[in-house]
Amino acid sequence: MPKMGESISEATIINWTKNVGDYIEAEETLLEVATDKVDSEVPSPVSGTITEIRFQKDDVVEVGKVLALIKSEAGSQKLEVENNSGLKEEVVSKSKLEILNLKHETLNRQQLTDNFLSPLIISIAQKENLSLEEVQSIPGSGIDGRIQKSDVFNYLKNRKYPLQSKPITDNRQPTNFPKPKINFVEGKDRIVEMDRMRKMIADHMVYSKQTSPHVTSYLEVDVTNLVNWRNENKDKFQEKYGEKLTFTPIFIDAVAKAIQDFPLINVSVDENKIIVHNDINIGMATALPTGNLIVSVVKNANEKDIISIAKEVNQLAENARNNKLKPEDIQGSTFTISNVGTFGSLMGTPIINQPEVAILALGIIKKRPEVITTEKGDEITIRSMMFLSLSFDHRVVDGFLGGSFLKRVGDNLEQFNTNTKI
Repeated sequence: MPKMGESISEATIINWTKNVGDYIEAEETLLEVATDKVDSEVPSPVSGTITEIRFQKDDVVEVGKVLALIKSEAGSQKLEVENNSGLKEEVVSKSKLEILNLKHETLNRQQLTDNFLSPLIISIAQKENLSLEEVQSIPGSGIDGRIQKSDVFNYLKNRKYPLQSKPITDNRQPTNFPKPKINFVEGKDRIVEMDRMRKMIADHMVYSKQTSPHVTSYLEVDVTNLVNWRNENKDKFQEKYGEKLTFTPIFIDAVAKAIQDFPLINVSVDENKIIVHNDINIGMATALPTGNLIVSVVKNANEKDIISIAKEVNQLAENARNNKLKPEDIQGSTFTISNVGTFGSLMGTPIINQPEVAILALGIIKKRPEVITTEKGDEITIRSMMFLSLSFDHRVVDGFLGGSFLKRVGDNLEQFNTNTKI
């Protein structure tokens, strides 16, 4: 099982494209696996005949485990490798598979530590709420640098600044309240089994509500100038860059700038510690053809202009619709936005995307008569209006911070620079 992301320790087998006895070409897809919400293809490292398949569909397999054996038809080959003493050795191999295994055995200590963690170490890490990144940073005292139980416990004694990805746990207290009965009419109602992604979303949402005391603030903003600028430039943008100019990159830009002014909204909670993130990575909730949602991430959004953000947003959205997102495309977000206006909603009360502490929902943009103050006094005119709603974790974000941040996002949208060139 190949490593498919910095924080990925295992993957679920979705489907084998070949069976035992089948011939497969090198780089041809051997199986499909799922990591978190992303499906990936695993190519064969060699050409040959499959002699053994060790795991079946729906099995969860650790990174580094042997998935299958392939008998290569390649002849003997000479390979020069570096042994544990740093000396060059020439060996003869009868197949590419054996060459790959030999290379695998001569990996340096850091590579072995990154790729192989025993079930015992993983179990201890889960109990102690250690993230995969933390575990892999622990120096191993075992053979070839393997991490042992004593290494983890020694690390825990001196642990000062843990950065963890807490596992989803059920913290609900037992209750005597009877579960409501569901009326099911045979032949009229039907049962639909949740797919894997829907189960993960359900677990994540329940975990978020149980973990963070949610508070939601609302703000109405006048985005007339922004809408006019976009309408004037969307055709030029399409002609010049071959890309659509949607509102999403403008929203991301406004949020990223507001986070720079209020960095304590860009944090995570670890017990009694607040982890303030330096990077501003904006996640955007994207609807999939299946009806599920996935959050792809624009990394370091504060360092990019609207043109760069627009290209990245379009690419991520396209990959999400075609199921081509990579594991790193959905990792590392520090703040999330959800454009509920896409579905015609006036506003929403979004659930925080853990381990973040806030999420912004953007409602539909609607034209309405509004009273504005001009040089002539108060006048009624048609304006493009939109509601923003910010859900935040009241453990670390109070009303002042949440309200001030939301107001700054609104100001950034209302005061959008209409001289911005594309």
